Amino acid sequence: MSPTVFNPIGTTALVTGASSGLGVGYAHELARRGADLVLTARRQEQLEGLAVELAEKYGTVSTVIPLDLAGPDAVAELVVDLETRRITVGTLVNNAGFGTYGAVIDSDPARETEQVALNVQSLTALTRALLPGLIRTARAQPGSAALVNLASTAAFQPVPQMAVYAATKAYVLSYTEALWYETRASGLKVTAICPGPVSTEFFAVAGRTTTAFRSMLTVDDVMRTSFAALDRASTPPHTVSGRRNALLAGIGGRLPHRLVVTAAGRLTRPTG
Repeated sequence: MSPTVFNPIGTTALVTGASSGLGVGYAHELARRGADLVLTARRQEQLEGLAVELAEKYGTVSTVIPLDLAGPDAVAELVVDLETRRITVGTLVNNAGFGTYGAVIDSDPARETEQVALNVQSLTALTRALLPGLIRTARAQPGSAALVNLASTAAFQPVPQMAVYAATKAYVLSYTEALWYETRASGLKVTAICPGPVSTEFFAVAGRTTTAFRSMLTVDDVMRTSFAALDRASTPPHTVSGRRNALLAGIGGRLPHRLVVTAAGRLTRPTG
């Protein structure tokens, strides 16, 4: 296998939010490529079921750590747990996160605070804590280490009715691109994955059971985009999943900002 192809065999990858959706997709693809896994999310039963499935299908060893990363001490607890188990993380997939739907004035302040804590604060703290190990792995075994942060096409413009979510994803995009530059000489593959709407439980959790989106990406679509980016000799600082999404993200940056926000608001306005 070419050293420019992402090959995590013999390393350990940590996937947050691994109990469903994109987290399960990343766990499968990383296991298929030979990595052992650390799986973390709130739902222990789903994580344990996934660990068994990965072991049976790929022979992968998975460590299950049930944890709510939105908690104030959760990242510190996770890092101590990894150190106690003597696990060095070579790839980190910051997938955990959620959105809420509705006007800011009608929102639950505690829920919005939790959203910022999970989408921004825990991602930042976990990345900082594990970054030295990611870089050491990248230097010791070129092509084997990556940092993948889940952003969104919502990161490219404000999104009325999902104001906090879009703002958190704009942070993730900016933060990841800066890290891409800072670590570019280390060999660590860094990218922010920016999918459009994906057919997962995201919208149900957000509180929106119907959407104006005519089509959604599948988990497999996002996996293909993600690992195609990681397999490039020079992994891009961000990767948009879906050609139409990439086109819209690019066009949005060239249109008047007021027009872009208005269009986003019309797309996400309440129906019925």
